[in-house]
Amino acid sequence: MILLPIIIPKMLKQISPLFKIPRLVNFGLALWITFGLLGTACQNQGETGKLDAEDVELPVDSDGQADQKSLPVMAFDKTIHDFGEIQAGEKVSYSFRFVNRGRRDLVIQNASGSCGCTVPDFPKEPIPPGREGFIRVLFNSEGKNGVQEKQVTVLANTLPNTNEIRIKASIIP
Repeated sequence: MILLPIIIPKMLKQISPLFKIPRLVNFGLALWITFGLLGTACQNQGETGKLDAEDVELPVDSDGQADQKSLPVMAFDKTIHDFGEIQAGEKVSYSFRFVNRGRRDLVIQNASGSCGCTVPDFPKEPIPPGREGFIRVLFNSEGKNGVQEKQVTVLANTLPNTNEIRIKASIIP
């Protein structure tokens, strides 16, 4: 990619006499082609860490079906937490406890809030069978009012591979 600004003008210089392309047009074409190629090469650069549910691999049996008996199971103590009444602008957090009730290590690939005001923090290391883990959810009520319900989607090697936890709060101005 670094050599494109050098290679493309030379290529155009060689073919321009064949098509009687003026020198200024030749330079413009070289710039247009170079930046067009560079622009498309960097198009998806911002999405390198983004994972979708399809990216999480599950163990399969000999028929290619998900082997449900050997999968991890993410069992939460509770999936909804209500903060009750909080003041506008207040930041509150809650840690959702879960246990891996399956037969394999539980690996959380990602956890994402339904908006920027809801930020989850999840374990990055595998959770062995029978062990517990916590997903801490921080809620920033700045700019919010009334009853707010937010969702956190947890992507893991479970079946289904997405699990949801929710928070609620009644924000007083």
